[in-house]
Amino acid sequence: MLKFTSEQIAQYRRDGFLIVDRIISDEMVAAIKARFEPLFVDGRYETGIRPDEVNLPEGDPPYTKQICNGWRADLTVARTAFDPAIGEACATLAGWPGARLQIDNLLWKPPAGRPIGFHQDSAYLHWLDKPDMTTCWIALDDTTAEGGPIMYLRGSQKWGISQPIARFHGPEDDMLEAREWAEKNGFEIDLVPIVVPAGGGAFHDGWTWHGSRVNRMPVPRRSISIHMLNAEARYNPDKLTIGTGPVYSRFMKFGTNELDDNFFPVTWHESGYRTPGLDDYVRHGRKVAA
Repeated sequence: MLKFTSEQIAQYRRDGFLIVDRIISDEMVAAIKARFEPLFVDGRYETGIRPDEVNLPEGDPPYTKQICNGWRADLTVARTAFDPAIGEACATLAGWPGARLQIDNLLWKPPAGRPIGFHQDSAYLHWLDKPDMTTCWIALDDTTAEGGPIMYLRGSQKWGISQPIARFHGPEDDMLEAREWAEKNGFEIDLVPIVVPAGGGAFHDGWTWHGSRVNRMPVPRRSISIHMLNAEARYNPDKLTIGTGPVYSRFMKFGTNELDDNFFPVTWHESGYRTPGLDDYVRHGRKVAA
């Protein structure tokens, strides 16, 4: 179980992130890593459903590969994305009554893999009335400062609301927007690389600036991120064109701005509510009893 002390919660809210040495078991780490090749290389989806985003840019040096909402395609990924302990942890840190999954992210950075530009996750979510987010980032390989791990700008969740960055995958200057924003507003940059064993990771606020730099190690760096929303978040129909709105607004229901549990499931709520069917899905996929 992921339980935090009052000091840890205060640290998260002060720094914009919290490092945790153990989030998932070694067995789950191995199970998720075993799904990377089928998903990224073979394009084989266990459920028959394609993830919402499959970003496999090619180049030399190579780019970091990304899959968004692998839970739709793979039940092992779903098991972690739907983990109520992760949902509860995110809600506790953020001070929400419950947690709703926005997306999961699988990232595969090969040796010499290019950076991910420094950004604020929540800057991509203005299509929601509550764009605040808490993310659980989990290392699937032991990380080092030289291996292109996720890096946070301490305290930057208090820097205000920016816009999506110009280039997310493989920018020439990975800190361009973060540096310009800090200089413009008089903030000091305190860059923190997250060095943890596989199965460990960090939780971060959606407004915390973060990214990752070039992988200068001879081994890949793989991770899974679980991005959680306040369970009470709804669509903001006036801003569907901003950030990832054009992708995820297609899941809107007619006649309401409520988020559909079939696409944005509630994984934990203080009331005891949890989207019905999540555990059956993890066990059996979309199969329905006759």
